[in-house]
Amino acid sequence: MFKGLGGLGDMAGMMKKAQQMQTEMAALQEELHNVMVVGESGAGLVKATASAKGELKALDIDPSIFNGDDKEVVEDLILAAIKDAQGKASDKAQEEMAKLTESLGLPADMKLPF
Repeated sequence: MFKGLGGLGDMAGMMKKAQQMQTEMAALQEELHNVMVVGESGAGLVKATASAKGELKALDIDPSIFNGDDKEVVEDLILAAIKDAQGKASDKAQEEMAKLTESLGLPADMKLPF
């Protein structure tokens, strides 16, 4: 069909692949809002649940840590659980992106805007 047009045939294929990737990336972005990860600290005394996009969704605190004298410890545990959840969210998003790029025939370690 594109015989004699040099590299234009390849260009059309690349454009089609780029459109497919854009569509799949949009779907993945939406899906990452629904994928949940749980970060924890203090051996599970504080748990933070976040979407794979990093949005904090829930916080679960074991009542045994509430003691007026331990206010700073509790604050540190909460912060650590949130950071753990955010780290896991970032890892999950990158894992899903690697799957997408690989399925499109791109290198798995290719960094795409996310």
